[in-house]
Amino acid sequence: MRHLLSARDLDHAAAVHVLDTAEAMAATQARTLKKLPTLRGRTVVNLFFEDSTRTRISFEAAAKRLSADVINFSAKGSSVSKGESLKDTAQTLQAMGVDGVVIRHQASGAPYRLAHSGWIDVPVLNAGDGTHQHPTQALLDAFTLRRHLHAAGAAGSVPAPEGSDLGGASVVIVGDVLHSRVARSNVELLTTLGARVTLVAPPTLLPVGMEAWPCTVRHDLDEAIAVDRPDAIMMLRVQRERMSFAGGGFFPSPPEYHRRYGLDGARLRALPEHAIVMHPGPMNRGLEISAEAADSPRSTIVEQVANGVSVRMAVLYLLLAGDQNEGTGL
Repeated sequence: MRHLLSARDLDHAAAVHVLDTAEAMAATQARTLKKLPTLRGRTVVNLFFEDSTRTRISFEAAAKRLSADVINFSAKGSSVSKGESLKDTAQTLQAMGVDGVVIRHQASGAPYRLAHSGWIDVPVLNAGDGTHQHPTQALLDAFTLRRHLHAAGAAGSVPAPEGSDLGGASVVIVGDVLHSRVARSNVELLTTLGARVTLVAPPTLLPVGMEAWPCTVRHDLDEAIAVDRPDAIMMLRVQRERMSFAGGGFFPSPPEYHRRYGLDGARLRALPEHAIVMHPGPMNRGLEISAEAADSPRSTIVEQVANGVSVRMAVLYLLLAGDQNEGTGL
C-alpha cells in the first residue's frame, strides 16, 4: 500500500501487522534512548490546514523518534492564507524534496485528492479530513483496546482474545457520530479486527445511510450498556464548532444532552468491571463525559495519546522505509 487515507485501506492482515509493529515501536520507547535510525535522511512534512494539538505533535514526535527531519506547515501564516491552492502547496513541497506528507484538512477527500492527483509523488498519510476519516486515531484506539483485553484475559477477568485481533470484543461508541471522522474510522477498523460495534446517539446526530454501516445503532445509552456489555466505551466529542445553535441545534440543551448521552458516575459504575473508558480528545467535560469518568482509573484517555506516538511511528516506518517493507501489506 502506497498511502494510508482511510481505515478501509487496511484489511485484517495489514491492520494486525500495523498493531504488531506498533508494539515493537512501543518497546523501544521504554528505553532511555528512544530514537531509532530508521528514517534518517528522510523528510516528513506535517501539512495541517485545520487546528490540531495532539495529532500534529504526535506525528512530529513519531517522525523525530525515527530520526526523520520534520517540517511543520500550518495554513495560518502561510501562503494558503493568501489564496494558494492545495495543488500549488503540494508542488512546492515536491520541489523541496519531501519524502512523505501527513495531511489534515477541513475538506473531506482532500488527502485522497493529494495522493492521486499526480501533484506529488510521495506517500500521503491522512491525519483527519473533514467528517470523513482519521485512520491513525482508529489504529491507536484498537491498539489501546487490544492491550487492555489481553491484560484482562491474562488476569482472568474476561476470556483472552484469540490471536492478535479483537475477535469478540464489544465496543460502544457514543455521541456526535454525524460530525465524527473518528466514529467512521473506528467502525470500519474495529469490525475488520473482529469487534462488535454499537453506535449510540440521538437521531439528529446520526448521518444518513447508517443501514450500510457494519454496526448496531441505538438511541439509548443505558440500554446499550445493559445489552451490549461493552469491553470499551468511547465517548465522542460534541463538535460544537460544526453545529449552529442559533435558531435550533442538534439537541435541546447541553444539560439535556449530558443527562441522556453523557458518561456520568452512575453509568461508569454500570459498566462491566473490566471495561475501559476512551475518548479521542479534546474533551468537553460535563457534556459528553463527567470529570469522574474522565479521571477514573478506567480511563485510558492519556494512554491513548501515548499509544498514538507508537502507532504513528509504525505507520511512518511501514510507509517510508522503502524496500524493507515489501510483502508486509503496507
